[in-house]
Amino acid sequence: MTLSRRGVLGLAGAVGAAGATGSLGAVMPDSPKAVGATARVRTGCEQLAADGYGALAGQRIGVVTNPTGITADARHLVDVLHADERVDLVAVFGPEHGFRGTAQAGGSEGAGRDPATGLPVYDTYDKSGRQLADVFTAAGVDTVVFDIQDVGARFYTYIWTLYDCMRAAALAGKAVVVLDRPNPVGGVRAAGPVLLRPYASFVGREPIALAHGMTAAELALLFNGEFLKDKPVALRTVRMTGWRRESFFGATGLPWVPPSPNMPTADTALAYAGTCLFEGTNLSEGRGTTTPFEVVGAEGVDRRWAEAANALGLPGVWFRETYFTPSFSKHVGKVCGGVRLIVHDREAFDPVRAGIGLLVTARRTWSGFGWRADHWIDRLTGSDRVRVMVDAGAGVEEIVGDWAAGLARFAALREGYLLYR
Repeated sequence: MTLSRRGVLGLAGAVGAAGATGSLGAVMPDSPKAVGATARVRTGCEQLAADGYGALAGQRIGVVTNPTGITADARHLVDVLHADERVDLVAVFGPEHGFRGTAQAGGSEGAGRDPATGLPVYDTYDKSGRQLADVFTAAGVDTVVFDIQDVGARFYTYIWTLYDCMRAAALAGKAVVVLDRPNPVGGVRAAGPVLLRPYASFVGREPIALAHGMTAAELALLFNGEFLKDKPVALRTVRMTGWRRESFFGATGLPWVPPSPNMPTADTALAYAGTCLFEGTNLSEGRGTTTPFEVVGAEGVDRRWAEAANALGLPGVWFRETYFTPSFSKHVGKVCGGVRLIVHDREAFDPVRAGIGLLVTARRTWSGFGWRADHWIDRLTGSDRVRVMVDAGAGVEEIVGDWAAGLARFAALREGYLLYR
C-alpha cells in the first residue's frame, strides 16, 4: 500500500459512524447516536466505508453513478474506491445525463474511459433486459453498486435505471448493492396517481405513485419484492443513519450536487413532481432559465393565470406572475409570461396537486393551451385520466379524487418496504 493510498483510506474510514449493511436486503438498525435531531445524515456510501467495504470484499465491482455519488467531503465515490486496494473496482456505468453529468435530458455521454481513473465507462441509458445484462457481462463485474441521488418523482429516470440494472443483473447472474441517499423532498407520504401498466415507459416502468416518498434502497426492496419476484436479484442495501422521513434536504447537512442539468437546487426538486407535468404541454417548464421547474409559462400568457391559480387556495404555495426568456428548449429566445411557485410551507405543500391546479387553470385562462401531440402527459401521469379530465373541465379536487383509491393501495404496499421511521 502506497502512502497516497493509505491517506485516502484514512479519510474514507474516518467519514461516518460505524455502519450498517445486511444480507440480501436485510438492514441493521440506525445507530442511536446518529438519530438525534441535530445529527448529520450519513449516506450509504459513508456507511460502506465505515464498515471497511466488507459488502464488496472479494468481488469485481462496477458502479452505476453520476456526479451525485459523493462522500460527505465532496469526493467522488469512484475516485475513492479506485484509490482503495480493498476494493476491486473494474468498471463505471453512466445513466441518463452521463457519468459526469454533461448531457441534457434524453441523452447520455456514451462509452469511453474515465480520464481521472482510467476505468472503462459503459453507457446504460436506453438499455435494459438482455442488452444491459450483456453490458455487465462484458464489463466483467460480479457486483453492481448503485449510488445516485434521486429527487422523489416517478418520472425521474434514475430509479428506473436502478430497476433495469436489477433486472439485468439477475439475468447475468450478478449481485446488486444499493447505497442509500435521502429523498430530498421527504418521505412522510406518497402523492399523485399510480401508473397503469399500459402506460409504462422509462419515465415509469411499474405501478408506483407519482411522488413515491421513498429512498432508492426502499424502492430497490419494493422492486425486488413486488415486480421482480419472478427472477429477483441478489440484493444488498446499505442504509443511511440520521435520516427521518419528515426531513427535507436542507436538514441533512449534506452538500447538494445537481443530479441532472436542470435540477440545480433542492428547491427545484420540491416543485418538480408537479411542474414537470408541463413537459406534456406546449408551455415551457422553465428549462433554459436559472430556475427550471420553479417557473412555467409561454409566449402570450398573462397575469390571469397566476390570479386563477392563487384563487384555488392550494396549501403551502403562492403563485406569482412572472416573465422569463428561455435560452434553450421550448419558446427559446421568446419572452414568456407565466407563474413562479413560491413554497411557503413545505410540510403542507403537495407538488402533484399544485401541478394539477396549474394545468386546470392554464387551460381555462390561456386560449393557446395544448397537449404535446404524442400525449406525453399520459406517460408522465401514468394514464390518460388527467388529460381527459382536464379537457372535460374537471376541477382539481375531482381529478385528485380520481386517483385516491389507487394511491391508498400503493401507500399500504410501500409500508412493508420502508427502512426509516
